[in-house]
Amino acid sequence: MTDLAATDDLFFNRAGLDRGGVEAIVEESLAGADDGELYLEYCQSEALVYDDGHLKSASFNTTQGFGLRAVCGEATGYSHASELSLEAIRRAGETVKAVSKGHGGAFAQPPSGTNRSFYADTNPLGLVDHESKVKLLADVNSYARAKDERVRQVSASLMGQWQAVQILRPDGVRAGDIRPLVRFNVSVVVEKDGRMETGGRGVGGRVTYERYLRPETWRASVDEALRQALVNLESVPAPAGEMPVVLGPGWPGILLHEAIGHGLEGDFNRKKTSAFCGLMGERIAAAGVTVIDDGSIEDRRGSLTIDDEGTSSQRTVLIEDGILKGFLHDRMNARLMGTASTGNGRRQSFAHAPIPRMTNTYMLAGADDPAEIIGTVGKGLYAVNFGGGQVDITSGKFVFSCTEAYLVEDGKIGPPVKGATLIGSGPEVLNEVSMIGADMEFDPGVGTCGKDGQGVPVGVGQPTIKVDNLTVGGTAV
Repeated sequence: MTDLAATDDLFFNRAGLDRGGVEAIVEESLAGADDGELYLEYCQSEALVYDDGHLKSASFNTTQGFGLRAVCGEATGYSHASELSLEAIRRAGETVKAVSKGHGGAFAQPPSGTNRSFYADTNPLGLVDHESKVKLLADVNSYARAKDERVRQVSASLMGQWQAVQILRPDGVRAGDIRPLVRFNVSVVVEKDGRMETGGRGVGGRVTYERYLRPETWRASVDEALRQALVNLESVPAPAGEMPVVLGPGWPGILLHEAIGHGLEGDFNRKKTSAFCGLMGERIAAAGVTVIDDGSIEDRRGSLTIDDEGTSSQRTVLIEDGILKGFLHDRMNARLMGTASTGNGRRQSFAHAPIPRMTNTYMLAGADDPAEIIGTVGKGLYAVNFGGGQVDITSGKFVFSCTEAYLVEDGKIGPPVKGATLIGSGPEVLNEVSMIGADMEFDPGVGTCGKDGQGVPVGVGQPTIKVDNLTVGGTAV
């Protein structure tokens, strides 16, 4: 199993845990359960924030701990602690035993092993010294201010994380993973004639800091943030009503993630609370719409060599040519639904039990020219970037705010608009897709998904698509 040697050294040599003793406790604690595992975690993280010409904050944090889980039917016993010791794990074992008392389950088969790795196991935090990171943020500030005299404020941040995990099962199967994660953000505020607007850009992935120290990388991010801010300076109030909407490639896939992806997670469908429940094998989207979740894409923010139950990440087809083909499963929901885990059992940290979550979710490209897609719109909206959004899993209804959008009139992109929101239903939007561009892109690597109080890094993507009819909430009077 990948990274077992490195995580063995971390947890059993440096931390001083006795592996034999740990395995004995796990075996005893999960006797009679249907499934479960001990999840060991060690994590280092740092964040530097540069604002208004000064280093505003710099933090470094180290956490470690374990989570012990016993699964019996639909019931879960979970206990966790930040103390890595045999005694702490033994106490947790006494707690989780309660869920399996009187239960005579046959322990589930272990996940299959893998020797693949979709990112380097290098710790990004220690490869670049603190002074170089601060200099990078200072250079960002100077470059942005020199680019345009209308720049009034520049904020930049650099964040890194190095997480090591090991999963131990009572059947003796173990899996380990070492996960780097880096993110760079810049925000620019501009002013013209008393009006102030903001633009931003974030990039990241399971890589090291070196990529963001390259001038061509961080300057491109600053240029994009400044471009967005200057576009917003010229924006007019957004129209309201039902109209065709063209969604740009890349980050607009967050609408796909929220409005559709969550509804395809196994727990919502097992509990029959998803708008897609009971529709397997049926048409739920327009022809040509194919949606994938893939945690095995190299260096992507949502990628994992193994999920947080030890299952290898994989490519899962959710919708194929408009037909519902699959759901995203962790081990428990897969077992209860009579299928196999798709490698989507994820948790925020050792303090959380795993649940079905997306990794990198995207729509495949079509054959249409993006310019021709715009050209078919008589009067509508072209949405390029999104901010926050909300979705109701049961109904699939969503609301998303646009941070960059344009009017489209007579097939041509017009002025930018401010204050546009997209309102609709995930299942309905899928069926309103009439054109799919050949320009599929992934987001730049900044997505974080929230569910049940847990946040995990994810990726999204899509080509340019045309939605024939969508409700736009606007600010025009």
